[in-house]
Amino acid sequence: MAYNGSGTFVINSSGQPVVTGTTISSTVFNALTADLATGLSTAITKDGQTATTARVPFIMGINSSLATDSTNTTSGSIITAGGVGIAKAVFIGTTLNLMGATSGSVTLQAPAVAGSTTLTLPTLTGTVGLSTRTRQVFTSGSGTYTTPTGCKAISIRCVGGGGGGAGSGTGAPGAGTSGGNTTFSTLTAALGTGGPAGGSVSGGAGGAGTNGDINITGGTGGGGGGAGTLLTGGSGGSTTFGSTASPANTGNTGIAATANSGAGGSGASGNAVAAGGGGGGGGYVEKLIASPAATYSYAVGAGGAAGGAGTSGQAGGAGGSGIIIVEEFY
Repeated sequence: MAYNGSGTFVINSSGQPVVTGTTISSTVFNALTADLATGLSTAITKDGQTATTARVPFIMGINSSLATDSTNTTSGSIITAGGVGIAKAVFIGTTLNLMGATSGSVTLQAPAVAGSTTLTLPTLTGTVGLSTRTRQVFTSGSGTYTTPTGCKAISIRCVGGGGGGAGSGTGAPGAGTSGGNTTFSTLTAALGTGGPAGGSVSGGAGGAGTNGDINITGGTGGGGGGAGTLLTGGSGGSTTFGSTASPANTGNTGIAATANSGAGGSGASGNAVAAGGGGGGGGYVEKLIASPAATYSYAVGAGGAAGGAGTSGQAGGAGGSGIIIVEEFY
């Protein structure tokens, strides 16, 4: 045996070592050359003729002078069996540092057997970018959304336009008008209806969400009080993005909802006259689309107009417009 099991080459054939005056023997010499041949055959050849038969502990690491090329087997720094483009398992015992270019990708795939894939990240002192994400926000109008090049999935959130709040007073104060539907392809975040006038006990109805993974109906507007002293107008119906408070009960105008909240406008308060009802909140819908299409049509619902003032009354508050938020994943 040429190696002692710890990596040391040992000449231990019969007749070795020789001393001065030793008679030349073909048996001894042939045993020596056989031992040398065994040792050399066990070594790793630099021209790639041999393959290791056990794991080799490279204590000092591996340094390659080749420029890494992942597209062919002759210029890649590390090539494993299976061929280029074939998924291979790689185990890193401690730390894997990916150096060089400022951009690139690492793909984590699920195992071939049943189970779960877990990526555990340590406490970070810098940043980790597992994927790129962009966002487009549509606050008004309609048109065609174009999916960006390389986008793998999109998440859409929509809220419909809120209804306007009703005016207060006598002599036919105006009811608030309904908002507009917000749509993205087949997703619909429905409008909130306008608040009723004339001291109605309930406000405008909230809009529904349809065809999403998450569908939430907007809040119903608060009712306005009948004729009396210092009556508070109804609050605007709430949405995922906000709500509208009631105005002070001293004959004030209604409060307009925040733009792009989809909330209903509040009804006007009354001072010895009927207060207005609040508008309903727009519906909310949310959906994740994997492998999105190239384009989608969209429309953002407008907020409903405020109801006009009646005799000795005040105008209501306008409803909030809707919004569409598209998150894009690469």
